Amino acid sequence: MMNSAQSVYLRLFLFFVLITAVPLLAQPPKLEDMGNDAPRVFLDCNRCDRGFLNQDVTFVNFVRDRNDAQVHVLVTVQRTGSDGWEYTLDFMGQHEFDGMNDRLKYFSVSSDSDDEIRHGFSRMLKIGLMRFIAQTPLAQSIVISQKYTSKRAPSKVTDKWKNWLFRVSLRTYFQGQQSTNELFLGGAFSANRITDNWKIRLSMNGDYKEDVFDTGDEEITDISRRYRWNSVMVKSLGQHWSAGGYTRIFSSTYDNKDIEVFVSPAIEYNLLPYSESTRRELRFLYRVGPSYVKYGAPTIFDKSNETLIEEELSVNYETKQPWGTVEMELEGSHYFHDLSKHRVRLVGEFVLRVFRGLSLDFVGSVTRIRDQLALPMGGASAEEILLRRRELATSYRYNGSLRLSYTFGSIYSNVVNPRFGG
Repeated sequence: MMNSAQSVYLRLFLFFVLITAVPLLAQPPKLEDMGNDAPRVFLDCNRCDRGFLNQDVTFVNFVRDRNDAQVHVLVTVQRTGSDGWEYTLDFMGQHEFDGMNDRLKYFSVSSDSDDEIRHGFSRMLKIGLMRFIAQTPLAQSIVISQKYTSKRAPSKVTDKWKNWLFRVSLRTYFQGQQSTNELFLGGAFSANRITDNWKIRLSMNGDYKEDVFDTGDEEITDISRRYRWNSVMVKSLGQHWSAGGYTRIFSSTYDNKDIEVFVSPAIEYNLLPYSESTRRELRFLYRVGPSYVKYGAPTIFDKSNETLIEEELSVNYETKQPWGTVEMELEGSHYFHDLSKHRVRLVGEFVLRVFRGLSLDFVGSVTRIRDQLALPMGGASAEEILLRRRELATSYRYNGSLRLSYTFGSIYSNVVNPRFGG
């Protein structure tokens, strides 16, 4: 027969066993316990918080290569008229789910925090995955709930701003040490109105930069200024055509322009319907118009001011597919008074998944330049060249970057471990 001390120890032992066992019984099934029941999902998204989604969407296996996935979720993003984002989620079934395709959209507004956006996106992702979960044994453990139900019919939205969105920003930057000081001041204002029929964008910005150098013998002050006004007005003319115009008022010490005023009507044709722009587009944009320029210093053509007529044609192609993204722009322009004064620019970006684990990223541009009418007659001083305060004569310009990466090993990418910050 147990004495009182043994009885107390036994009760304490049973108590600890009980409080330890209850949480274990209450834990949801782990992902590894789901085995092959959890669909393999490849999330093809550049603007997504993957760490959060790995923790929030726990009923699928995220994989790192689309060829291993049963569901490929391709996410494309476009800015909305309210300065928010439109996320288009294309769910494409593969292997066992081949032929099961869906499209959902999630909209954020400019006032949403990053946390609100990632929760809203995660909710839409879960909704889209339910069709595939329904084809697996996991469907038996899914619980669907609704947070709010309204019995009233939705009322018509009244917007007192009539779709206008305004933004004002100010910024500054400064640093210094014993022999140098730097001050930067900038400001911007924009007013945008985006509807199905009209697109209006108005923007104004200005920068002021001052550098002071103390050489010991003298103090040198360098000041640069840049101001710009842009406006675009576009009228929708169906699924393939648009018409509108541009205006620009510009001033820059770097470009040797006290003021430039440019006005041009424009027309655009999209070979593909605008409604498909989240996945692909091929646009041809033409514009022509006059510009008046007053130069800060006489140019190499001995001009203090002049009126010019400029013509421009650009072709833009973009496609976002399961195998990658391609964006290309070819642009050509010239002045009518002298057709030899022209410019041609080619810009390209390729993000390609060559085969399982191997990806190729390339971004680059090349420009042929024959239209530098604003170069000052006296050229640039050594200080202006070193400090990059003046545009320099050149017949070409190029830039590029290339990245080739190969990933191998485990196909899964579910685990998040934030220890040591990475």
